[in-house]
Amino acid sequence: MLRVGITGGIGSGKTTICRIFEVLGIPVFYADEAAHKVMETDAALQTQIVALLGAAAYPGGVIDRRYISGKVFGFPENLAALNALVHPATGHAWERFQAENAGAPYVLKEAAILFESGAHTTVDKTICVTAPEALRLARAMQRDGAEEAAIRSRMARQMPEHEKAAKSDFVIVNDDQTAVLPQVLALDGLIRL
Repeated sequence: MLRVGITGGIGSGKTTICRIFEVLGIPVFYADEAAHKVMETDAALQTQIVALLGAAAYPGGVIDRRYISGKVFGFPENLAALNALVHPATGHAWERFQAENAGAPYVLKEAAILFESGAHTTVDKTICVTAPEALRLARAMQRDGAEEAAIRSRMARQMPEHEKAAKSDFVIVNDDQTAVLPQVLALDGLIRL
């Protein structure tokens, strides 16, 4: 079974594109959602996170995302250490997802940091969803209800979109000018070959 990674910068519209693939019957693994789930449900991982960041990470046994964010964002060593714990657990979830969907023509792995995390090595092909920065910024601000500075800070931590596109096998343009459905349908046809 072919494994296809799909990435793009914040606000590029990766989720929208993935939903179209899902309508076409393609299973999609959402890496961020999977990471959140393993952080909530994997007892061994929780123990490791508590050892790294302190008991306040799971008060009463329930994850405190705000506390964890405060301990890792702006602290590169803590973020790297947390990622070193969470990424392998998410990788196991990706392996299970592939096994559960073995009958599909192919599967998608959606990950904002596909290249940055090294997760591109777990897929056979890659797709980058692109959009102009101003549009990505507006979308992310509206979606997250966040200030421009906060979104720009998140953008700055991601690989520039043109680099992601250059590293990818395929590019989908999601600029609100170019129709995305024909692009997705054409790509689905190519991947199924």
